[in-house]
Parts: sequence; structure tokens; C-alpha cells
Amino acid sequence: MRLDKYLSQAGLGTRLEVKKLIRSGRVLLNGATAKKPEEKVEEGMEVLFDGNPVIWEEYEYFMLNKPAGVISATRDSRDRTVLDLLACVHSKEIFPVGRLDKDTEGLLLLTNDGILAHELLSPKKHVSKRYLVWVEGEITPNDRNLLEKGLDIGDKKLTIPAELSNINYYVEDGFRMRRKEKDEEKPVVQTRLEISISEGRYHQVKRMFAAVGKPVQYLKRLSMGTLELDEALAPGEFRRLTEEEIKKLKKT
Repeated sequence: MRLDKYLSQAGLGTRLEVKKLIRSGRVLLNGATAKKPEEKVEEGMEVLFDGNPVIWEEYEYFMLNKPAGVISATRDSRDRTVLDLLACVHSKEIFPVGRLDKDTEGLLLLTNDGILAHELLSPKKHVSKRYLVWVEGEITPNDRNLLEKGLDIGDKKLTIPAELSNINYYVEDGFRMRRKEKDEEKPVVQTRLEISISEGRYHQVKRMFAAVGKPVQYLKRLSMGTLELDEALAPGEFRRLTEEEIKKLKKT
């Protein structure tokens, strides 16, 4: 690959800008000062800019812990986007795989690997996505049966059966909420649970709980396929996926 193309795709600037960097003597190619933009970068060569390694990868993969208030888009004239949070990532081809609502938090994969994104989002693949949900009121056995059987949310087809787990009930205790004790008679005010779905319909999780009369109050995605949200990431933080995470995700 031409040196100017390599540097440009690695995020150091436009082709014109990196040509100026090369001519300024700030780029080293295998320890020697690069002089021409058309010099070739072969596999295994070391490229340095101001003494720092420049590494270009064809595909990049990032895990973001999306905060509320940020939209899952590449650009927007009014709101901050998830790409704004990745401001230090230079690739112009990075995009979010799927979307989370503006008020929804949690795991979001960003990449420039269009093939993997298509596979993960394809309705035929049924890639599982797991969410932490707080809803208003008590999820009853009948509610759970409907959600896990598949229910009508206003589309042509019923939802594919979901899987509910880690269900906990909360009651009011003065000015705070606490988990309901066994056999306690206090009315349930909120239910905290996890739900796994294998579809990606518009506002699906919110519409599913609305269909059983339990409005969602908080929603956070915990996983997508084999990819689990890194608990060390604070809202708004991101990191590159490990090689192992990428391999497992592609097997999904």
C-alpha cells in the first residue's frame, strides 16, 4: 500500500495532509525517514509518526457503554451521537451495529465491518440480545407466560418467544425502594428483571412490556450474541474488542 494511503486510512489526515507530513520528515519507514508519498508499506514494516507507531487495520471493533441522552447515529444536527463519544477514533467508516433508543443505556458495538454487522442484524440469524429492565408494577406469572410465549405488539406477527430471568420485586419503604421479602404483603411497585430477545423490532422491549401493562422505566443492554458489556466501562466509555471477543462474535 502507498505510504500516503496507509497514513490516511490510519487516521492521520487526508491524502493531501499526510503528504505534507511525509515531506516534513516526521514519518519513519523501517527506521529511515520517508521522503515520498508513493513509497510502499509492505507487511511487517514499522511505520512511525513523531516516534509513535502507526498501525492500520482494515476492520476495527469497539465496545461502547452508551449513556442515556446520546443517539445511535453517525451524525445529527441537534443531539450528540455515539460517534461523538469516539472522537479520538479517526476512521470515517465506523458505524453503530443496530441502535439503542436515546434514553436506553448499555452495550453498543461500533465497527466498519459491514459483513459482520449484516450477520448480527439479520432477522434470519436470531442473534440473542439481553437487557436489564425496570418496569412499573409487578410482572405476574401471566405476564411472564405471554412474554415467553410471544405476544401481539401491533405488528403483523407475534414476537418470537423471549426469555425472562433474575426477576426481583421492589416495594416502597418510606422514601426509598427495597426488594420485597418473601411472603410480604406490601404491593409491588417495580419489577427488576433481565429479558433476552432474538429480534430487533422498533422499540421492541418497551412495546412488549407495554402490551402487558407494565411500562418500562429503565432499559440497559447487557449483551449481544457472545459479546458481554464490560462492567469496567463507565457510561460513555469505550474500548477495542479483544481478538477473542471478535472470534467468538463472528462464530455467532
